Amino acid sequence: QVQLVESGGGLVQAGGSLRLSCAASGRTFSSYAMAWFRQAPGKEREFVAAITVSGGYANYVDSVMGRFTISRDNAKNTVYQQRNSMKPEDTAVYYCTGTTGWGRSVSLYQVWGQGTPVTVSS
Repeated sequence: QVQLVESGGGLVQAGGSLRLSCAASGRTFSSYAMAWFRQAPGKEREFVAAITVSGGYANYVDSVMGRFTISRDNAKNTVYQQRNSMKPEDTAVYYCTGTTGWGRSVSLYQVWGQGTPVTVSS
């Protein structure tokens, strides 16, 4: 089983940048496709971006396309998300998650981090 710990959240001004990291423990990290989800207050958890096991392909929700970049370093058991041109509507708790499958549905993901809050001020 993989355990996930996110870091890098915090307060950022609109238009600013932030990089989130997700450190994984466990020998099977490289077997998981990884993703970031987010949950804003009063809203359901939503898909943000995912990356394949090899890191060769990534998929993004339309609202972050061109602004967020997901990447991974399997040698370091770490997933990253670079966020640029941040907007107030990006304010949410961001969760790192992994799946042995592939897709955008919350139910597909077997392991979850505890979440890290991000607040974007206008």
